[in-house]
Amino acid sequence: LRQPLLDADKVSSRDFEKEVHFEGSMPIETLAERGEETLAFGPFKPVGLTDPRTGERPFAVVQLRVENQAGTAYNLVGCQTKLKYGEQERVFRMIPGLENAQFERLGSVHRNTFVNAPRVLKDLEFSARPGVYLAGQITGVEGYVESAACGLWLGLALGAKLAKEPLAPPPPESVLGGLLNHLAVEVKNFQPSNANFGLTPALGKRAKKRDRKRLFAERAREAFMRWLGSAEIPGKKITS
Repeated sequence: LRQPLLDADKVSSRDFEKEVHFEGSMPIETLAERGEETLAFGPFKPVGLTDPRTGERPFAVVQLRVENQAGTAYNLVGCQTKLKYGEQERVFRMIPGLENAQFERLGSVHRNTFVNAPRVLKDLEFSARPGVYLAGQITGVEGYVESAACGLWLGLALGAKLAKEPLAPPPPESVLGGLLNHLAVEVKNFQPSNANFGLTPALGKRAKKRDRKRLFAERAREAFMRWLGSAEIPGKKITS
């Protein structure tokens, strides 16, 4: 599939568009440009899968994610693309099993506009325009949950500010705290980020790879619950 992706006609960028792709949502043809084996990793990596015909692990797989309640439409995971519509149908039908696929919606890559939050924002407020706040994807958080969490935090913070009640931000060990910290620490090349434990402080102790996520998660939950228990948030309800 790599060569057809490279050879296919693509939608050209406009003069005003700077083509810098978010690493977590790369067009499949751009991944193909990076090397012959790139498409065997990420969402295409066949973890735990065996080809029943050969008993061997396949080179790569394509995940089909159900798109509707009836289970009649599926999304090709990781196949975001700038291929022209006709080329999308032609190339993706080369995938074994999709030769006769009917495409209900074809793909396109959206432009993500964001500010350099550490440089222009302080506590999500424009430094140069006090009283103007930003939240969500435009601040440099990536993802639906992350954008919603950023907006919820800003709502809580502004509510506390209007009530003249101090409200400390979530601790950096928590995922939300780490995400907000990402928007506050200036770096050379600021880029959007999903929530991940890499935004939180190091564990401070050695741990086996299989245990790290669990330890990060336990620490994050404990830190967040301590903060939530002490924070003065109107109408809060704490559940363990």
